[in-house]
Amino acid sequence: MEQVKVDGGTGVIDTNSVPTQPVLPQSLRIALATGQMRRPLGDTLRPLLDLFADGEYQVTGPERLAEDRYLTPSADWPPADVSRVGYYRTAIKSGHRPVAVVLETADAAVILDGHHKIAAYREEAILPHLLIISPLG
Repeated sequence: MEQVKVDGGTGVIDTNSVPTQPVLPQSLRIALATGQMRRPLGDTLRPLLDLFADGEYQVTGPERLAEDRYLTPSADWPPADVSRVGYYRTAIKSGHRPVAVVLETADAAVILDGHHKIAAYREEAILPHLLIISPLG
């Protein structure tokens, strides 16, 4: 678990409503797709965190989704790109653990990135691996 501070964030991601799915840089998308997250997570996730409003946040993970947790999609569900879901299914079957990113607030746990990954995990009957970002205070 890490505490990170966003200072000079754009506020594109609003923690008080269901945000739209952000566009992430290729380097971060690759890290999430392969599950190879470098520490500190705040540095690795900086391009995403800079989309948040200024404030203090907690970042945890990667960790497995608890079986009783419900995730709210920020894009179409189920994902329409079945070939992308198939790609992640193959990776998961091979032992890779791609990581989805979730914004957790008091009201909901919203998928920011990883709809195809989560769909693939579900089809493989494996609990998804998540990075969870939560506002503090």
